[in-house]
Amino acid sequence: MKKRRAEPRIVRPDDIDPQHDWRRPLQAPGHTQVDFEERINFRRLHEYRLARTRAALAGSGLGALLSFDQHNIRYTTSTVIGEWARDKLTRYSLLTGNGDPYIWDFGSAARHHKLHAPWLAQDHCRAGLLGMRGAVGADTTLFRDAAKEIKAILVEEGVAKMPLGVDVVEPPMLFALQKEGIEVRDGQQVMLQAREVKNVDELTLLNMAAAMVDGVYQDIAEALKPGVQESQIVALATKRLYEMGSDCVEAINSISGERCSPHPHNFTDRLIRPGDQAFFDVIQSFMGYRTCYYRTFNVGRATGPQRTAYRKAREWMDRVIDLLKPGMSTDKVAAALPKAQQAGFANEMDAFGLNFCHGLGLGLHERPLISRLNSFREPIELKPGMVFAVETYCPATDGISAARIEEEVILTDKGAKIISLYPAEELPIANPY
Repeated sequence: MKKRRAEPRIVRPDDIDPQHDWRRPLQAPGHTQVDFEERINFRRLHEYRLARTRAALAGSGLGALLSFDQHNIRYTTSTVIGEWARDKLTRYSLLTGNGDPYIWDFGSAARHHKLHAPWLAQDHCRAGLLGMRGAVGADTTLFRDAAKEIKAILVEEGVAKMPLGVDVVEPPMLFALQKEGIEVRDGQQVMLQAREVKNVDELTLLNMAAAMVDGVYQDIAEALKPGVQESQIVALATKRLYEMGSDCVEAINSISGERCSPHPHNFTDRLIRPGDQAFFDVIQSFMGYRTCYYRTFNVGRATGPQRTAYRKAREWMDRVIDLLKPGMSTDKVAAALPKAQQAGFANEMDAFGLNFCHGLGLGLHERPLISRLNSFREPIELKPGMVFAVETYCPATDGISAARIEEEVILTDKGAKIISLYPAEELPIANPY
């Protein structure tokens, strides 16, 4: 008997997204669930993310989305098997416009999903293995069989003649899909469109993640003394974050003294010295939701050029945040960012990543990404529920120091709400003399 095709879902994201009352602070509750407060509603979160994806898919001209990007897999299936899988390209998921999500995982993980993920259909949790970035070998049998299985589902759900959106993929998988007669298109933009606007559960998780970093910066400020290594600050922060419940400490920049300009985006075993300007970025996640959160300190004392650089970075920051409101266009925000020459660079490509804004969520860099490099060509209207990390960088005139500040902001219907709360209005002096 032919299996009956599933009926299209018509749930709209707004139907399952209770709006936060912005007259009250966004909560940053404890990490456990309790019976006397509503905290995170994970099933509501799953339904919202799925509805956002279906809505984006419906307007895309695609019949389905095949995802290998771990953030997209988590967004549509609410499954994760840890950071081990982040760069393997071996887990994948499929969502058609007419059905429920499929997930292919390591066999034991697929069995785990059947036992512990009742929001997924049992026969939609399947064992799967592809190339593991070529480690399996040159035999394309695994890719061929996976492509045939995917094609069969597309036929069954009535979308086989429509293009298939794919986010990231190994070339042998792409070729196998094409051999099955499937037209492959870019699906990443569709997924990023779906992920643009966060619901109240996502905003709360982002706020909780930021609260963890608030505490880490207090620890850093107390530990930031001459003789401490940059790497020791990284170790301290990593330990504290995992103790507080982080599920991934993705990276921590720890940069001091003469390493501040130009910005190297890493850390070393350099010994921190009296009078150093030092800045840090904490990139970690709680329940998948990430932080990107810079702070600059001076160790013991600060010079005039260091204070001036910090003041400029803060002024640039505040100018941009004032523009982040619903209805604003990203090209107008980009125009308020400092030009590359103000940061000591010849052009915007050379200066990219120093003064810009990027969407923040399950991914470190989500849409919209606002910079002088890209936003004038493709402006996007800002909407309530978007979340941004706003970054500024200003080198000091001493030739070695620099100030780096970053605020995480939620766009409410009344404007930007900052959720990165460790004080940054003025240059913090750690352990002053």
